Amino acid sequence: MTSSGLSLPLLQWLPNYRREWLRLDVVAGVTTAAVVIPKALAYATIAGLPIQVGLYTAFMPLIVYAMLGSSRPMSATTTTTIAILTGAELAIVAPDGDPTMLLSACALLTLMVGALLVLASICRLGFVASFISEPVLVGFKAGIGAVIIIDQLPKILGIHFAKGSLLHNVQEIITGVGHLSWATLAVGVLTIAIIGGIEKFRHGWPAPLIAIAVAIAGVTWLDLPAHGVELVGSIPSGLPSFTVPDLALAKELANELWPAALGIALMSFTETAAVGRAFVAPGEPPPRPNVELLATGAANAAGALLGSMPAGGGMSQTAVNRMVGARTQVSGLVTAAMTLLTMLFLAPLLGLMPHAVLAGIVIVYFVGLFQSG
Repeated sequence: MTSSGLSLPLLQWLPNYRREWLRLDVVAGVTTAAVVIPKALAYATIAGLPIQVGLYTAFMPLIVYAMLGSSRPMSATTTTTIAILTGAELAIVAPDGDPTMLLSACALLTLMVGALLVLASICRLGFVASFISEPVLVGFKAGIGAVIIIDQLPKILGIHFAKGSLLHNVQEIITGVGHLSWATLAVGVLTIAIIGGIEKFRHGWPAPLIAIAVAIAGVTWLDLPAHGVELVGSIPSGLPSFTVPDLALAKELANELWPAALGIALMSFTETAAVGRAFVAPGEPPPRPNVELLATGAANAAGALLGSMPAGGGMSQTAVNRMVGARTQVSGLVTAAMTLLTMLFLAPLLGLMPHAVLAGIVIVYFVGLFQSG
């Protein structure tokens, strides 16, 4: 096929793969995993989903994108924008937060996002990306930024209340400030300070991973739970189970989920396309929009079968991947392998994280909404 067709990019770069690239791809993949995994966990909490869903989203979508995607450094997991859109829709279809309903609805929503993207690829709709400017994306992200901050503040302050409208939540936060947990606040502020300091003075270091390591050490040495600091708790170890969306549920929720699926699919593609264009190295072929539609669609569809949330290309993790030296999509496969190791062996350790740490990660990277995914 021509370069504008849907021929597999894998068949273009793999035959020309150089031995010296392997070390660069491995180092980049491991380093990117240190950023992707903590952020994916935090994004799962934004969406109101069990924390392990973040791990699932940093696993299968990366593998599928590496096989089909045309951007060599792309890290296709999820983004803040996609997470907040997903959370807003799931809050409507599962207002009581029932875990079974949430996971079922999330799998169905993710599958629908994938189906829409694949359909758009077949219809050659990749050209629409050129009509959505970066200022439009930035403005949209800024608009939802306040929602993210207000959603995460209670976790930083250590206060609890029944979630409601935006104004209701603001009022409850103001009312609850007098009952905040100072130890929880200290953990959250320290997390923000560590990540912010590293991002400013040691850019390229795995800031979220370092913040999590410090927090887990504090939990162990200072017995933070005894001071009122709440932990993430048990995270299931092992591989995600194969999930087939419930057909009865699909019939019940299809009309309600389609508009959200369409919006998330559009955001997934536009962010992925923008990130792909931003990190083309000299001598590399530019990303092909219709191929990107197919790759992100297939990544979402496959991820849905393992319980992931909607996925797309994130700028911050892709920037790290490129900056550290990624040469091909092999780096994405390495990141997925590190996620697999985390699911199999490190999940109990991650369960020692305070909720305030994940909230701090989200708040820090909220600033990145103006520059990244």
